[in-house]
Amino acid sequence: MRNTLRRFETDEQGFSLIELLVVILIIGVLAAIAIPSFLNQSHKAYDASAKELARTAETTADTIATDNYGSYANVSVHGLNAYESTLPTTSASAGSNAWLADAAGNTNSYYVVAQASSTNDWYEIEKDNGTIYRFCGPASVTWPKNMTTTTPTTTGTPVGGCGTGTW
Repeated sequence: MRNTLRRFETDEQGFSLIELLVVILIIGVLAAIAIPSFLNQSHKAYDASAKELARTAETTADTIATDNYGSYANVSVHGLNAYESTLPTTSASAGSNAWLADAAGNTNSYYVVAQASSTNDWYEIEKDNGTIYRFCGPASVTWPKNMTTTTPTTTGTPVGGCGTGTW
């Protein structure tokens, strides 16, 4: 029995420094791969919130037109908020969500723009004589705003999910 105990005492030497460094290196490589993927998910969530808000504003603009004999003339940020009070109109009222940055309309066309929190990417839905366009871009580029633009005019690199200028 005494020989067995002595053998266990000599066999328990632990890990070498090189083995520990290899394990730490492998963990570091895995973290370098995983962390950017997780960080990008929050940007996608902010952008999804802005897209959802733009769609809600689009539905609200159509409701305004229904109540006004097909005219979108009453579409504005405050007009949309009057019809749908859950639409945040400033970054302060939105908190960490998106807010309605701009909206306007005329007799037969309108646009609504939602801006994402954190990424500040903007998402626009424009309806021009029944044709719907969707534009998006980074905060450093202003949205088209003229209800006659049919191609995106964005330059720069969006932080979130708007890499093509349309969605």
